Amino acid sequence: MSETPTNPEEKTEAKPRGIRVMSLNMLIPNVLTLMGLAAGLTSVRFALQEQWEFAAMAIAIAALMDALDGRVARLLKGASKFGAELDSLSDFVCFGVCPALILYLWAMQDAGRWGWIVCMLFAMCCGLRLARFNVALEDPDKPAWTSQFFTGVPAPAGAGLVLLPMVLSFNLGDTFVRSPATIAIWELAIGALLVSQIPTFSFKTSRIPRAWFLPAMIMIAVVATFSVSAPWWTLTFVLFLYIALLPIGIRRYRKMLARDAAGLPPEDIHEVEDDDDDGENAISKPRP
Repeated sequence: MSETPTNPEEKTEAKPRGIRVMSLNMLIPNVLTLMGLAAGLTSVRFALQEQWEFAAMAIAIAALMDALDGRVARLLKGASKFGAELDSLSDFVCFGVCPALILYLWAMQDAGRWGWIVCMLFAMCCGLRLARFNVALEDPDKPAWTSQFFTGVPAPAGAGLVLLPMVLSFNLGDTFVRSPATIAIWELAIGALLVSQIPTFSFKTSRIPRAWFLPAMIMIAVVATFSVSAPWWTLTFVLFLYIALLPIGIRRYRKMLARDAAGLPPEDIHEVEDDDDDGENAISKPRP
């Protein structure tokens, strides 16, 4: 009866570990986030040089990058915990710290310590708003229709609104809107909107019916044309339009909340399918 040799030198060699790689799809959204962060930080540099229009434009570019990175991540299936944390930190810097510094340099220096306190309060409100948003994402008991709303004004919109007096000054002059008292009241009001419980529309989940696709494209073309020829008037119009939508969002939220309390399905919850070859969303009838 033969015996199996037990020579320790004859052990089976361990298989080499494979090289850990990361999909390029996960890298692209983070690159967009970093580009937005770079734009936000550059806005402070422009403000230090008193190039106010470039400072406001840099914040607008940061908001555009913020709008793109999440959508690109979902499109490429490249969402990650790292990207979510990076995006949240970038939002705090670009839409909380940078606008506060810009307004301090633009109008609040003459107010002394009180001007600095107001600017700090706005940045802190932005940080609190983002922290609350991150916590709310982990709530599994929220109804599906609540994804159509934010709680409070989102950070990019808050940055645009708080810079509205500066944008108005590009068109109308800064005799009144550059007053430290005016800016202080406005900045505190926008900070309160950031941390408020007011429901605001979330356009991330908005879907356009096929019948409205062509009119929507025409409207986008008109806005793009005016953005090139008269950017500050266009931005002013967009910001005032957003303010006008706030009471409409509150009314819409209350209506959907009442339907949910009555056990009725939301009016505009549709089941979206995309199994056809053309890639367009086929919207089915509302769920019973």
